[in-house]
Order: sequence, then structure tokens, then C-alpha cells
Amino acid sequence: MALRPTHGWWHREGTIGSLQEAVAAAPWGGAEDPGAWVPVERSFRVGHTETWWVLEVEAGPYGPEKPQRALVVTTDPRTLPDLSTWYLVTNLPAPGTEQAARSTLAVADAVGVVRLYGLRMWVEQSYKQTTHALGWSEYQVRPDLAIRRHWALVCCAFAFCWYNHSQPSPVLPSLRRHGEEYSDPAPAVIRLPILPLPRPWRRGENQRHAAAAAAPAVVAGGPTGGARVTGAVDHAVALLARVVDGAPTRATRRVA
Repeated sequence: MALRPTHGWWHREGTIGSLQEAVAAAPWGGAEDPGAWVPVERSFRVGHTETWWVLEVEAGPYGPEKPQRALVVTTDPRTLPDLSTWYLVTNLPAPGTEQAARSTLAVADAVGVVRLYGLRMWVEQSYKQTTHALGWSEYQVRPDLAIRRHWALVCCAFAFCWYNHSQPSPVLPSLRRHGEEYSDPAPAVIRLPILPLPRPWRRGENQRHAAAAAAPAVVAGGPTGGARVTGAVDHAVALLARVVDGAPTRATRRVA
């Protein structure tokens, strides 16, 4: 987990009490005289490598023999650039320590911690794009189960729309892709039947009965699962019924 550069802790006067003070107490004499800084070779997917430097903080509640470790990772220990300097805390024990013998977590040296946190950048970027495209952050629920149901419903809706977009259009059979014009000068228009509007709700009536009278017909016999999932747009109600475990909530009834 990342920390702020100003992260500090309770300490005695005259001792190190923040990450910035820990960095200031670790002299840097260059690559030939790094002091407590340890070089780490980072490899990127594009093919090039970079040398970063890691400082294992041993002050306050942090250290190799403490439950938590703090590390400062940077490309330049002299200037500590903001965009390429990490202040990290981890509960992964250092190899060869008594904390590693007592802990049930996997050990990780400085190279391993830097590698793991480097992967987080890609995870955060992909998660940001996914939440923006699917609208995962647009919900007003708090329980964990309700959030998971919302995610499942959004994924179902996205899959249905994607499948429908990949099928040939029944309304405009002559439509060409890639921005080309219609092959027929006047494509046929399919007239849809006009459905009667539901009767207005009146005060005192049972809302459940009124909603049931205006509800569309069920397009599937039941929520029984099967091996065939692709092309199951005609069974949307049955698939959505499997998402909701038990009685549907108000939000799921509206979506269904």
C-alpha cells in the first residue's frame, strides 16, 4: 500500500518520526556509494529496463523484524522525483527474519515488493477504464452482496448488448458496415405492433398487482442452468433470475 511522503508516527524527541526523516538520515553518495540504498532492476513489457533504488526503513513501527515494513522506492535518491518515487508499506516479511518464520504470508525481498507494487499500476488503470465503461461506480447501495449483484446485472446487460450488436440487423438488412451507404435506396420499414398502455395507477390499489398487470410476458420457462450460454438473449429473464438469490430487491425488479 502506498503512503504519503509526510507519513509519520509517534516518536521520542531526537529520533526518526517520519518517512522524510528516514530518507534524510540515509546518506546518498551516488551509485558508487549508495549507503543503505539497494539497486533494483525493473523490467518493462516494452523491453527496456531501469535501475531504481530502494531504502528499507528501520524506524518506529517499521522494520524487517516488525509486523510491517516501510520502503522508499525511487529513480533518484538525491532529488526524489514525485512521479517516480513510491513510499510503500507491506506486511510481507523479509526473507531470513524471525518475522518470516512466524508469519503465514509469503516472504518478499525488496525486489519482490517493487515488482508487486509495479503491477498495481496496470490493475488500477484497467479497473478505472472498466468502471468508467460499465458504470460500476454508479450505484447507491452499501452491502457487499448488493454491490456484487449490481456488477453481475451490468455485466449481463453489457453481454446482451454486445451480442445484439454483433448480429445482423432485422430492421435494416441492407445496411453495410464501416460507414458505407445502404445498398437499397429505400430500405423497407418494419411496422411494430402498438401495445396497449398500462392502466394508470390509482390510490389505494395494490402496487404489486398493478405492476404485474403491466409486466411483459415471460420469455423463458425458468432459471434452470445449462451448458449453452452464447445466443441466450431470448432467455434474459431466466438468466437474471439466477443472479438474484432469493427475493429480488427493488433495484433488480426495475432492471429485470
